[in-house]
Amino acid sequence: MKIAFSVVRLGYCVAAALLTASCASPSQQDVAAATKGLISRQDLEVVDCLLPGQVRNLGNSTYITPRRPVHTTTSDCRIRGGEYVAFDRSNLKTALKVWLEAAEAGDAEAQNNVAEIYERGLGTEPNYEAAVIWYQKAAAQGNSRAQFNLGTLYEQGLGVPADKMKALNLYRQSWGLAEDSVIYQSAANQQQQAMLADLQKQLAEKDQKLTLLQKQLTQQEGQLAKAAPTQRDPAAVAEVASLKKWIADLQAERKNSSVQLASVSQLRTPTAPTTIQPSSSMPLSESRQVQGMQFGRFYALVIGNQNYRMIDKLSTPLNDVQRAAKVLSEKYGFTVQVLQDANDVSMLKALNDLNAQLKPEDNLLIYYAGHGEKLTTGKQETGYWLPVNADPPPQDTYWVPNEQITAHLGRLPAKRVLVVADSCYAGLLSSDPSYLFVDSKVGYTMDYMKFKLPKRSRLLLSSGGNDPVLDIGGGNNSVFARAFLEELENNKGILAAPELFSRIRKRVSGVAASNKFVQMPEFKSIKGAGHEVGDFFLIPKDVKS
Repeated sequence: MKIAFSVVRLGYCVAAALLTASCASPSQQDVAAATKGLISRQDLEVVDCLLPGQVRNLGNSTYITPRRPVHTTTSDCRIRGGEYVAFDRSNLKTALKVWLEAAEAGDAEAQNNVAEIYERGLGTEPNYEAAVIWYQKAAAQGNSRAQFNLGTLYEQGLGVPADKMKALNLYRQSWGLAEDSVIYQSAANQQQQAMLADLQKQLAEKDQKLTLLQKQLTQQEGQLAKAAPTQRDPAAVAEVASLKKWIADLQAERKNSSVQLASVSQLRTPTAPTTIQPSSSMPLSESRQVQGMQFGRFYALVIGNQNYRMIDKLSTPLNDVQRAAKVLSEKYGFTVQVLQDANDVSMLKALNDLNAQLKPEDNLLIYYAGHGEKLTTGKQETGYWLPVNADPPPQDTYWVPNEQITAHLGRLPAKRVLVVADSCYAGLLSSDPSYLFVDSKVGYTMDYMKFKLPKRSRLLLSSGGNDPVLDIGGGNNSVFARAFLEELENNKGILAAPELFSRIRKRVSGVAASNKFVQMPEFKSIKGAGHEVGDFFLIPKDVKS
C-alpha cells in the first residue's frame, strides 16, 4: 500500500475500509487469463521438495542413495519425480518433514533450513530457542548462512541473551573475515565504543538513583527512630523495607553493569587505508571492469502496478518505473525488463525466469512500485506485494507473499541482488535487524571493494518500514521514487547501496515530515535469501577504468 497527500498512497492501506463486501470476485475470464498456457501460479511457487534417491553402481553392486531435500519450484519438483506437500505448505510440521531427516544425519544446510523454519514459525509462533539449537549445529560445521542467522538472533536477543559483540563475531565468521582485518576491527571498535558509552550511562544513572534512594532511606529511618516502637506508622515501616529492597536490587544491577564494563576487551585501532574516491575519470571497459575488478553484468526487473481492478488505483507507479527503467538502462547500462500492471502469475514468472538469464557474477536490481499489505497471525506479521488482480483483504488468494519473493531470491545465481520496494509495509520483506557490517569511514577503498565483490548480497532498500507510505508528493513520482531517481540521475561515480540509502533517507523523511507524515526508508539484508557481506554497486557507463 501507499498513501497520497490528501488521499494519503494509504492507497490500499485505507482502501479496504472504503470497499464493501459487495465487491465482485474476479471473472472467469480473468481466472482463465491468469492460468492460460502451461504455466500456472502453483507451478511457480517455491516449495520444500524431497527428491527421490539416485540409483548408483559401485562395481557390480547397485544401490539407491537417500532422498535429497531441495528448494525448487513445484513444476521442477514434479519433473524430477520429487515429493512436496500440495496443501498446507506454510505448516511447520510439513516443512520440517522434508528437512529433518537430513538435519539429524548431520547435513549442515538442512540444519540451517530446519532452524529457519523454527525461526519463521510457519503456521505457529516462532520457536527461537529451537532455532538457536539448530543454527548452532550448522554454525559449528562452518555453515556461513547459519553463522549469519545465529548472529541476527544474538543481536536482537531472540532465544538467547542479547549480545551485539557476539553477533558481530558471528558475522565475521560467516563472512570469512580474519579477526585482525581492518573492516572487522573498524566495526568492532565502533560497536565497542557504543557498548562502553551505554554501560557508562547505565552506571551513572544507577549511581544517581542510589544516591536519591539512600537519602530518602536515611530520612525515613530518622523519622522512625524518633517514635517509640509501638507508635511507629506501619506504612512508614513498610516504605523503609521497600527502599532497602530497591537499593539492594539496584546495587546488584550496578555490580553487573560494572562487571560488563570491565569485561569489554580492548581491540587494536586499525590503520586507516588510503581512500580511493570514485571519479568520473575512472576508465570503464565494456566488461564492466573498474580498477581491474570485474563487476559482472547488470540486469533490472522493474515492476509498476497502478491500475488495480478490485482496490483503489494509485497515481504514480507507472511514471516511477518508466523513469527508473530509463535511468538504469541509459545511464548505468542495465538490461531492463519492465512489467506494468502485472498479475500474480506474471510477477512470479518473471522472477523465476531470471534463473535462466543470470550467471554467478551478475547483478540484479528489482524495483517494485505498487500496493503492499500485511496480515497478522498472533504475533507474526506477513508482508505481501499486491498484483493488479488482488482482492481486498482478507482475501489473499492472488497476493504475492514475501516468503515466495525471498525463496526466489535465494535460488537466483546472481551474486549481487538489490530489491528497491516502494509500497506500504515494504520493510516486512526482511526480518533482519538492519545491522550492517560496515564502518562508514572505510569508504570506497580498494580493500573494501575487493572484500565486497566476491561475497553474495541480498539487500533491501524500502520506502518505509512496516507502515504505510506516500504515493504522491514528488511531482509525477512518489516521494521515495523522486529521491531515489534523482540521486541516480545526479550521481557521477561508483555508488554503493549504503551510500545511496544515506542520501535518500533524509530527503524522504524531510518531505514526509513537512506534510505531517512519518515515513522513514530502511536498508537491510534480506534474511533467508543467502546474504553474505556483499554489497551492490551502481556504476555509470561514463565511469572509466
